[in-house]
Amino acid sequence: MELHNPMALFVLLMLWFFLVHAASAQKRSTYIVHMDKPSMPKAFSTHHFWYSSILKSVSINSDPKLLYVYDNAFHGFSVSLSKDEVESLKKSPGFVSAYADAVVTPDTTHTPDFLSLNTASGLWPASEYGKDVIIGMIDTGIWPESPSFKDHGMTAVPARWKGSCRGGEEFNSSLCNKKIIGARYFNEGQRAGDSTTPVPNTARDDDGHGSHVSSIAAGNFVDGVSFFGYAPGTARGVAPRARLAVYKALWGGGGVSSDILAAIDQAVADGVDILSISVGVQQINLYESPLSIASFGAREKGIVVCMSAGNRGPSVRTIRSGIPWAVIVAAGTVDRWFAGNLSLGNGKTIIGWTTFPATAIVRNLPLVYNQSLSGCTATELGEAPENSIIVCNTTIGNTDFDTVMGGLSNSNVKAAIVIAEDTSIFRFNTFPYPGVVITAAQAQQVADYALSSAAPTASINFHETILGKEPRAAPALSDDSSRGPGRSYEGILKPDLMAPGVLILAAFHPQLTAARIGRNIDLASDYNLLSGTSMACPHISGTAALLKAAHPDWSPAAIQSAMMTTADPLDNTNAPIREQDGSVASPLGIGSGHVDPNRALHPGLVYDASVQDLVNLVCSMNFTRNQTQTIIRSSYNCSNPSSDLNYPSFVALIRAAEIGRTLTRRFQRIVTNVEDGAATYKVMVEAPINTTAVVRPQTLVFRKKYEKLSYSLTLRYKADIEIQHKEGAVIWIDQTGKYRVRSPIMVSAAADNFE
Repeated sequence: MELHNPMALFVLLMLWFFLVHAASAQKRSTYIVHMDKPSMPKAFSTHHFWYSSILKSVSINSDPKLLYVYDNAFHGFSVSLSKDEVESLKKSPGFVSAYADAVVTPDTTHTPDFLSLNTASGLWPASEYGKDVIIGMIDTGIWPESPSFKDHGMTAVPARWKGSCRGGEEFNSSLCNKKIIGARYFNEGQRAGDSTTPVPNTARDDDGHGSHVSSIAAGNFVDGVSFFGYAPGTARGVAPRARLAVYKALWGGGGVSSDILAAIDQAVADGVDILSISVGVQQINLYESPLSIASFGAREKGIVVCMSAGNRGPSVRTIRSGIPWAVIVAAGTVDRWFAGNLSLGNGKTIIGWTTFPATAIVRNLPLVYNQSLSGCTATELGEAPENSIIVCNTTIGNTDFDTVMGGLSNSNVKAAIVIAEDTSIFRFNTFPYPGVVITAAQAQQVADYALSSAAPTASINFHETILGKEPRAAPALSDDSSRGPGRSYEGILKPDLMAPGVLILAAFHPQLTAARIGRNIDLASDYNLLSGTSMACPHISGTAALLKAAHPDWSPAAIQSAMMTTADPLDNTNAPIREQDGSVASPLGIGSGHVDPNRALHPGLVYDASVQDLVNLVCSMNFTRNQTQTIIRSSYNCSNPSSDLNYPSFVALIRAAEIGRTLTRRFQRIVTNVEDGAATYKVMVEAPINTTAVVRPQTLVFRKKYEKLSYSLTLRYKADIEIQHKEGAVIWIDQTGKYRVRSPIMVSAAADNFE
C-alpha cells in the first residue's frame, strides 16, 4: 500500500510514535527503592505488607513482585517496575529514592574501588587508564605468563621506548609484549659478593614479590580470580593501561647496592616515566645509599621515584630511606574483611576473621570451652573430644596465634575459635587449621552461651568477604609500617603518603607456596594476599602514572604535590585515620594522609620544585664536597644552599641544645595555579599544640593558569622535649570551595635528642 496523502502519512507516524512510547513506558526493569522506615502507617504489621500495598496501588497491569526486602544495610526493597510505575511510586508516602539496578562486577585487588577509581569519571578516564606511561619495576623480576601481564586491549609500544627484552634463561624475548615492554636482570654484584650460591641469568621472578607489585601498579584486567575463594572478582592494577619495564635486581629475597644502581641506571636510560622501588636499604647516609644517589639522577631526568617506607614499625625513626626527592609510601588497611562467620547453637552469629584456604565442614559440632585455662595446651587438646570445636584464648598465658595453629595441627579437634587481640594476625594470610579469630569482647558471647548450655554447639562458615566500614574503619595505619622522621634526613616529613598495603591480592609465582593446611600441605595460587609497604608503593606508582598520562607536562614535583595536598587524613567514617591499635595516627606514620587519586587529578595548586632546588637542598646538608658531589655530581654547584625546599609539608626541628628556649622558624613557599582561569584562595591554619602559626598573606589571588604566588609560614613555639612531636596543617581553600590544598606541619624533636 502506498500513501500519497502527506496528512495520512503524518497521522500514521504519530500513531507509531505513541505506540512505541506506550510500549516503552510499560517495559519493566528492576529498581532498588529506598524507603523511610519510620513512615510506615500503623495499619501495617510489617514493612513487607506496607511495601506490597504501595506496589498494588502503583501497578498498571499486574502486581509487581517484591524481589527483596531490605532492613539492615538500608531500608527498602527491590522490584521490577515500568517507568510509569516508578513515577507513581515517587508520590507514595515514605518514598526516598529509586535507582535502576546496575550490573555489579566483583573486584579482587579491590583497592581501585577503595581509591574511588571508576570508569565513569575522574582519573581513570582522564588518563585513559595510564595509557602509554612506562613504569619501571626494580624488584625480583616478573612471572610473564601471569594473566595480569597479558596485553589484550593494549596499543602499540610507544616509539620513545629505548629499552629491550633481555630476560635471559627461561625468559624468551617472545614473552615480552605490549604490557611487559622490557625485561632485564642485574646480578653481577650478587655473584661477586656470594660466589658460592648460584645466581641465574634471568629476569624471571623466583620469589613472587616482583610479580605482585608489578600487577598492583599496572596489571591488566583479569576476571574470576581469588585467594582460595576469598576476595573473588576481577583483578586489575591502578594503571591497567600503563606499560611495565622489569629490572630484576633482587635474588633470593635480597640484593646488593651495585645491582640496584645498575638497574635504576638502565631504567633511566631506557626512558621509564615512573620508578617503583619496593626495596629497603641498610645505608642511612644519603651519599652512601644507592637508592638516594640513583633516584636523584632519575628525578633529574623527569622521572617520578616511588619507594616503600619499610616494615619496621610501629616505633618512630624507623624509616631509613627518608629521601627528599622520592615519594616515600606508608601502608594502610583497606575496607575489606575476610570473615569466618561463627554461628552458636543459640542462634547468635559472630563475625570473626579467617583465611583458612579450604572449604572445611564445621557444622553443629560440640563446643569445648574452659574458662580458666587457655584451651591451647597439648594436654587440653589431647583431652578434647574428637570432631569438636575448641576455644583457644591467646590473651592469657604465653600462647600466640602461631603456637595455637601448630598445636591444632597435631590434634584431633575439628576446628578452633581463637581469642586474640594481636592485630598482626590481620596482616597475614596464614591460617593452616580450620578456625576463626575473634576478640575478647566477642568471646564473652561464646563464654555466656557455652557456660549456660548443657551441650553447646557451633558452626563456622568460611570464604566470606565483607566490604565496607564494618567491622573496622579503614584505612588504618598498619602497625609494621615504618614511621618517620626519616633517619637519612629529618628536615622533610617522611613518609609522604599512605596507600593500601595490607592483604592486597595480586599476581604471584604459581609454583611457590601461597598457603598451607596443617604442617605439610603446601598450596599454590596464581594470586596471593601479601602485606607491607612493598604493596603500598606500587599503588602510588600507579597513581603517579595516571597523573602523568593526564598531565604530561607536569614535573615530578607537581605530580607528587598533587597526590600529597589532596590526600585524606580521615578514614571512611570521617574520623582521623588511626593506628591499628585504635590510637590516632600522626603524620610521622601517614604523611599527608591516604592517597585520593581522583582529587589529585585537579589539585588546584601545586608546590613545584626544580632540580636546582634539590641541589640547593643537598648543598645545605653539611656534607663534604665529595659527599655532596656523590649525589649531585659536578654538573651543579653550591652557590645558593637552602634547606627550605618548596615542599608540600613543613618540619620544624627541636635540637638538644635548644631545649627550654622559645624558637621561631620561617618557611617560604611558592604555589602554582594549575586549574583553568583566575582563582582566589584563603588560608586556614591548624596550629600545632602550644605553637603560634602565622601565614602571610592570608589570601592568594591568581589571575590565570600557571601563575605562581608565594607565601610565608612562621612558627613560634617552645622547645619542649616532653612533647616530642606536634602536628598541624596549612590549608588553602578556593572561594568556590572546590579545591582544598592541605600541607601538614610537624614540630619534631631532632635525632640528637635521642643520642
